[in-house]
Amino acid sequence: MSRRAPIIAAAAAILIAVLAVLLLVLPKMGEVSQTEEELQATQDEEISLDAQVRALQEAQAAAPETEAEIAAIEDQVPPTADLPALFRLLQGAADQAAVDFFSFTPGSPSPDATGAYSTISSSILVTGSYFAIDEYLFLLETLPRAAKVTTITVTPASSEGTTGATAGTLQLSLTVEFYTTDSSAGPGSIPGPTQGAVTVPGA
Repeated sequence: MSRRAPIIAAAAAILIAVLAVLLLVLPKMGEVSQTEEELQATQDEEISLDAQVRALQEAQAAAPETEAEIAAIEDQVPPTADLPALFRLLQGAADQAAVDFFSFTPGSPSPDATGAYSTISSSILVTGSYFAIDEYLFLLETLPRAAKVTTITVTPASSEGTTGATAGTLQLSLTVEFYTTDSSAGPGSIPGPTQGAVTVPGA
């Protein structure tokens, strides 16, 4: 018995150690692993939040520039047709170019197939010298409001057949598209159906 006692004691010690590992160490190792995963997830979330904060700070810093860009776009493509303001722009260009005669016939806003905006196809008639016509085209191209010339015709203007024309003047006939984000082409689109040409002789 005296020789077996140490063996039994060693076996018991080994068994106790194994049980301790199974009951105490392994669960703690599992908890440590879970804690490490939770810590990694927290760190990842912190990195993501930091990135969002930086993005918001950059957006805040760029806000004045962005607002200016939005305002410029709204000037080019306003939320309503606003034909009175459009007429004033075109009349101002005619006055600056010193043309002899200017008329503007706006069409009704026509909604785009995408529904994102409406197109106002309009007719412009101008008579004047070559240099006045050239200047008017330049001013039309640089209007604050977006414009697309779809047809252009330049012909000699006879003093008998054209109001305000004198000998040697030219007649410029344009079809120009203007735009508005008012896609309803109804209420809010000013003035609605075209009532006729807006005709104002130049100075």
